[in-house]
Amino acid sequence: MSTRATAAARPVQLGLRENWLQFTLLVVVNVCVGGLVGLERTTVPLIGSRVFGLTSDLAVFSFIIAFGLTKALTNLAAGALTARFRRKQLLVAGWLIGVPVPFALAWAPSWGLIVAANVLLGLNQGLTWSMTVNMKIDLVGPARRGLATGLNEAAGYTAVGATALVTGYLATAYGLRPAPELIGVVFVVAGLALSLVVRDTAAHVALEVSRHTTPLPTGESTGPAAVFARASWRNRSLRGASQAGLVNNLNDGLTWGVFPLLFTDHGLGLAAVGLIKGLYPILWGVGQIPTGHLADRIGRKPLIVAGMLVQAAGFVLALVLLARPLLAGVLSAVVLGLGTAMVYPALIAAVSDHAHPAWRANALGTYRFWRDIGYAAGALVAGVLADAFGLNATVVAAAALTAASGLLADRWITDSAHGRGSRHVDR
Repeated sequence: MSTRATAAARPVQLGLRENWLQFTLLVVVNVCVGGLVGLERTTVPLIGSRVFGLTSDLAVFSFIIAFGLTKALTNLAAGALTARFRRKQLLVAGWLIGVPVPFALAWAPSWGLIVAANVLLGLNQGLTWSMTVNMKIDLVGPARRGLATGLNEAAGYTAVGATALVTGYLATAYGLRPAPELIGVVFVVAGLALSLVVRDTAAHVALEVSRHTTPLPTGESTGPAAVFARASWRNRSLRGASQAGLVNNLNDGLTWGVFPLLFTDHGLGLAAVGLIKGLYPILWGVGQIPTGHLADRIGRKPLIVAGMLVQAAGFVLALVLLARPLLAGVLSAVVLGLGTAMVYPALIAAVSDHAHPAWRANALGTYRFWRDIGYAAGALVAGVLADAFGLNATVVAAAALTAASGLLADRWITDSAHGRGSRHVDR
């Protein structure tokens, strides 16, 4: 019997150990996903102001608004699309859409084409990142969701940070374009090749549905509209997770646009800004491995609430220490990274806990819609506040919003048996 026939005959099992090869392939795919978006973290805001001469902060941040809106809507559509297409098909489609992005960032002759490239990047990220996280959750089953999401997000955001760091040094040595952006070609080629190899997880979803201890209630709709309402406001825990995700990425969108401008205004060079912009997502990424595992042990809510408050403290540090900009940037990046690492895998796992497998993909799509709307909201808020009151006031607003979101999460989210796979439904 051939190796392929043996693999096909092997019974489907849930678990990280049982599916380690496919899980590992998906981790590497998400490294490529994160690397592609990491191209923009250091250089693109400065391309807007220095290469294209944009004087309005809102105009500079328009690329983040385009990216955030597109990614959010794609996340929402991705959940519905899983009912018609296999996850692997959507993963491959996402990579094909992303092929032009690094070339456009490197050579686009106008700012409008940079913004258009971010529409493609949003489509790419919405499909590829959504499918990698869904497929990992499918593979491991309910008992290891926190660890699975932690590993997935760790891979992606470590790559975001490492790429931001590398592009900062490349920009110092070779200029803002085209050298820093062309490393994205490697991510696109590798991500597409590996996505063609990885196997689909439809059989794993079917197995989990058949084993689920809580049957789908009679008359409970699994359609996109019903799940959107359930995950957005009807279910208290899902509502709490969605608003926390939105504010978390509002912070990220704000720092994406504001920090390069804030710290260059205070005398830092591109390499130092690249260090700050790289350190934050690297810590965010690596930190999710232990925090994802911890979320499976102590529950999701403690990490979500504490992480939001830690993030608020990170913004305060950026302003308090601004007279020493490198110290302010590094310490703020460390604290923001650690706080986000606490929040990110716990939120995805919390949504999975409170969603039946029959509508979990749509619930995750809704949560990721609200979360990634935060990118656009953060860039819009940052642009309006920065133009009206300055960059410092924008950072103060971010700290206040983050602390308030943590308090709302504490009020609304209910842990589901410490996230150990049982489903607690609260209306």
